[in-house]
Amino acid sequence: MSGRPSFADAPLGSPPTDPVFLRRLSGGVTIQLRVQPRARRSVLERTADGALKAAVTAAPEDGKANAAVVALLAAAWRVPKSTIEIVRGGTAREKTLSVAGEPDALVGRIAEWMDKNG
Repeated sequence: MSGRPSFADAPLGSPPTDPVFLRRLSGGVTIQLRVQPRARRSVLERTADGALKAAVTAAPEDGKANAAVVALLAAAWRVPKSTIEIVRGGTAREKTLSVAGEPDALVGRIAEWMDKNG
């Protein structure tokens, strides 16, 4: 067991204030996002409907774009890259990632990022 949250963990639910792309689990959170590889610049942003989008400059080959997405999230939310894992959509644009850690602390970091970045 890697200590990362999994879909087998008991969901804690998402309070009404949590963003639509986030789900709390007992061992962390899961994040759903859309990835745009080969973008002009790497940026993490929310769409008009509140979803999460990650644009990365890396090409979608040999896991380069996935690694860039993990690095982008880790930098934006100030968490170690080792706590982030792609659990669904490894070769798709729509991805689900798990972020291991205390759910309330992670939601706090994500909320800080959202406050700074709209």
